[in-house]
Formats: sequence, structure tokens, C-alpha cells
Amino acid sequence: MYQGSWVVDTSYPLYNSLDCPYIRQEFDCLKYGRPDRLYLQYRWQPSGCDLPRFDGKAFLDKFKGKKIMFVGDSVSANHVESLICLLHASAPNPNIKVGGHDSMATYTFQDYDLSISVFHSVYLVDIVPENVGRVLKLDSLSNGNIWKDMDVLIFNTWLWWYRSGPKQPWDYVQYGEEVLKDMDRMEAFRKALTTWGNWVDSEVDTAKTKVVFQGISPMHYRGEDWDSPGVRNCAMEKQPISGSMYRGGPPPALKVVKEVLSGIKKPVHLLDITTLSQLRKDAHPSSFNGFHGMDCTHWCLAGVPDTWNELLFAALTD
Repeated sequence: MYQGSWVVDTSYPLYNSLDCPYIRQEFDCLKYGRPDRLYLQYRWQPSGCDLPRFDGKAFLDKFKGKKIMFVGDSVSANHVESLICLLHASAPNPNIKVGGHDSMATYTFQDYDLSISVFHSVYLVDIVPENVGRVLKLDSLSNGNIWKDMDVLIFNTWLWWYRSGPKQPWDYVQYGEEVLKDMDRMEAFRKALTTWGNWVDSEVDTAKTKVVFQGISPMHYRGEDWDSPGVRNCAMEKQPISGSMYRGGPPPALKVVKEVLSGIKKPVHLLDITTLSQLRKDAHPSSFNGFHGMDCTHWCLAGVPDTWNELLFAALTD
């Protein structure tokens, strides 16, 4: 499912973003003036099979009475809002109730007793305020008690691991008894992900709960690996990279994800969206968002996350 190419399909997008009231201003590209439309009309075509078109009614019927939770950073929010818009467009009068608090938003499809939540946890592991300051604890995961009783869990972390300075939400990093001012970020990522994997093995009943880890969502701020020489960000990009291969190859973080997942004893599905998303340099909001800054990290809705959800539903029904 994860190897293929993007093809033009005029039956896409799967919903009109202007009709979906659940898109935050970071992702609402048409509302904020994106003039081109071709980016909406690409469908992911796997090399050896056909990816089923998203069927919102079938999704609602399959997960009736269930609890689905996405856990991660703002890319998880991007992913969830795509899913909510897909379902909103599929079911007439879907009777959606929105609730939650600072760390979690929940969309309840009341006619189906289905809840879809997004829990904000950018590192998955804990940040704890202590006397020395805020400590990122790579071997501590306390929110698991909130997560583990879901029927489906979709995890994501990577975007924040290289933040530094004022944008970094911790002052020290701890692993075991060792407290450091900093450490190699890829190694910190590996340790935190291993803590998460150990939690899955020890705490999650995978007979009840399906566990998915979303692959690394790529950014497109540097153009050295694209087929557009000299491009420094995603502004003015209107077409995907052709073919099935991304010239720069996968990001190193994806190798870490695959290594950690291979060590988990319980079943975890890798939603391997990295390469197919790397090909979509045209699908970011760029300046067409509510903040009017250059965003080559998140994705327009409608757009690429809709394909992630087609892949997710296919994986969950396999």
C-alpha cells in the first residue's frame, strides 16, 4: 500500500473543505486564499494493488460503539481533522458533539456512539516540572493510563525533537539517574520511543486495542533533494514529485522508528506515510493559512492526510 505514485483523479477531493467546520486555521488553505486547485485532485496509486476509496459510512458502522485516539503533536491534529471531515461528508446529519480540554479534543458521533480523540503529547514521554526546571524524562510515560483502554490507538512523534531555544519546552533531559542539559537528539528520540514500545508490550491489551504508529511526516523547507533546483521552501509548489522515489531517501528518524517497532513483541502497524508524503511538496499550506507565515510542515485540508486515512482504514480492516 505504501509504495506507488500520485495520479490525477478528478473525482478527488473526497470532501469540500469549505463545508467542513472542523478545520483549524493552520490547515484551511482554500479559506485563506490558495488560488490553485490541482493539489486537491491527486490520488495515491499503490504499485501492486488498488487502495480502496474512503467509505465513511463503512467506517462509522465498523467502529460503532468504539473509542479511537490519536496521540501526538499538531500533525496528529492535522490527521484527525481530515478524518472528521471525511466522516462529516459521508454521513448526512452526523450529529457530532465536540468536547475536551487543553490536552485532548474529542469528537463524538452520537448516532454511532463513536468517539475520536486527539491527545496532545509531542514527545509521548513525560515533561515534569522540578526544582532545576522542566525535565524531559525519556524513561517515563505517565499518560498511558489514559490511552491504553482505547479500541484503536494511532501514535505520532518526531516534529519537536530538534526544537531548541525558546521553542523547546524542556530545560533538562533525564534518562535513568542521569540528568543532562542536552543529549544527541536522535539518541533521545530512540530512547523515548523504546520507552513507548516497552509500554505497549507491558500495558496494552492488543487483543482488544489495535496499535498504529504513524511514520515520519516530512517537511519541505529545503530544496536540495527536490526536482526543483534552488527552491528553499514550499511556496509556489503546485505539483507532486513524479515517480515513486524521493531522491533524498527516507529521513534518519524513520530508520529509528522501524528499528524500535521491530523490537516490540506485540503487534503494531506502521502507517508508513513518509515516502508518499515526501513526494507531495505541493500539498503544504505555505502562506495560505490563518497565521500567514510559511508553513511547509503541516498539510492542507482537504489533502494528503485524507490519503493517510484511506491507508489507515485499509490497515484496520485488513
